[in-house]
Amino acid sequence: MEANTMFLIKALFFVCFKVCFTLASDPDPIQDFCIPKQITFPHHHHPFSTNLPCKNSSELTTEDFVFSGLKTAGNFTETGLSTVPVNPTTFPGLNTLGLSFVRADLKPGAINPPHYHPRATEVAHVVKGRVYSGFVDSNNKVYAKVMEEGEMMVYPKGLVHFQMNVGDVTATILGGLNSQSPGIQKIPSVVFGSGINEELLVKAFGLSLEQIGNLKKRFNPVMSNEH
Repeated sequence: MEANTMFLIKALFFVCFKVCFTLASDPDPIQDFCIPKQITFPHHHHPFSTNLPCKNSSELTTEDFVFSGLKTAGNFTETGLSTVPVNPTTFPGLNTLGLSFVRADLKPGAINPPHYHPRATEVAHVVKGRVYSGFVDSNNKVYAKVMEEGEMMVYPKGLVHFQMNVGDVTATILGGLNSQSPGIQKIPSVVFGSGINEELLVKAFGLSLEQIGNLKKRFNPVMSNEH
């Protein structure tokens, strides 16, 4: 009986290990590349799916593998942050290759607020400027420093990270992620803009109901548009 129990435990552990390993990253491509055909996505279809039909190689040109959208910054928000995401939706040549990129520009004093990518590790390269950059590990230890031009930092998968321009000029950062669909969750928006019960937030942060309400108005797009 004990031997059977140990066998079941080992079998369960093996299955769990295989499943977790399989889901840990994008699937390996089964061909050189797959430029997806232009189709209309149903409302339930994920635009980053690796199961889209591919164009015939005879239809492809070099331009299918070139993206020029990172030459300039995108539109800046009121907080001084601009981001240009690059994924298979904007650059179909990345489809099935397990990669995505982002260009971030921060005006002096601007921040890229604490956030994390649930499905990818990120490497951030400072192209221009001086940026206070770092991440927090699962023991709540902060690893951060002021990054100079030409330096890069890695943000391990699933860990909260952040950036702040501490220089006198607009800073430019180029980030590379090892998933074509890394996902992103910004901590302020997740906590105060997702509809979590206000009583819970009051107890969690020791703030008044009015203070919680003000934060929810700031980080909840729907509430912001209503006021």
